[in-house]
Amino acid sequence: MGNLPSERVNISGPFTITGLDLCGPYLVKYKNQRKGTLNKVYICVCICFSTKAIHLELLATLKRFTSRRGRCSKIYTDNATNFVGSNSKLKKFYKLINFPDENLANYFTSEGIDWNFIPPKSPHFGGLWEAGVKSVKHHLKRTIGNLHFTYEEFETIMIQIEGILNSRPLTPLSSDEDNFDVLTPGHFLIGRPISSIPEPFLTDINENRLSRWQKTTKVVQRIWKKWKSDYLNTLQARSKWMAEKDDLIIGQMVLIKDDFLPINTWLLGRILEVYYGSDGKVRVVKVRTKSGNFKRTINKIAVLPIDTS
Repeated sequence: MGNLPSERVNISGPFTITGLDLCGPYLVKYKNQRKGTLNKVYICVCICFSTKAIHLELLATLKRFTSRRGRCSKIYTDNATNFVGSNSKLKKFYKLINFPDENLANYFTSEGIDWNFIPPKSPHFGGLWEAGVKSVKHHLKRTIGNLHFTYEEFETIMIQIEGILNSRPLTPLSSDEDNFDVLTPGHFLIGRPISSIPEPFLTDINENRLSRWQKTTKVVQRIWKKWKSDYLNTLQARSKWMAEKDDLIIGQMVLIKDDFLPINTWLLGRILEVYYGSDGKVRVVKVRTKSGNFKRTINKIAVLPIDTS
């Protein structure tokens, strides 16, 4: 396996080097009417190369993104043909990129932005942002179903999804066994973990009993529940191995599965004791958390993606 590109390993500010991709279309209403006209919108997924933080925008302008996250020095996207679809707006975008007018060229020059395209028909060259697109659209389409939200409601859902993705734990902030703080992509953006306002669980309540804002809350809660489960399963995934891997050790920080936590909240703990099975492998652990000690089988916990133990 080759080394990561220099853009992934060199120190740079959040979104200084960014990957872009689109997902959609999604149907939204511009007014809350029973038979309102439906319009297509696309989500632009922006991935930071150095922190893997995610920024979501409904397709608009580059200036909208840079106004919130700062100016980029490099932008990477799919080859422009991948942006061409039945939507005429995307065709105009394709034409603009391939045959930039003087205003666009002057803007890129003045801002010092270097726009790069990966080779045609080579999505694996953009695996970083393709993974981000998958995280967004996989559950969004399955959760929204036939529901049609207004532009403002859909944008609220999208921004909350952005917060969920940027709340994921990456690595412990300290080796102190009494410290349960972890580093998240949110730390690079706002200097602290991204939190949300506690709200009652609405996932088991019928749609006809919910108000408009409660329906958006229910969608976000369902996405949080499904994405969190998938993320933990990803951390537990085991590929074929040719050498013995280390067992869990005392003092190691782990994520604990809990289906009833509020949005953007993760149950973290440190291993107090390990219990071996008949094969000599760790099968059960005792974990210390802020709220007490628990015994869990190893399929109910996951090691953080960047383990410093």
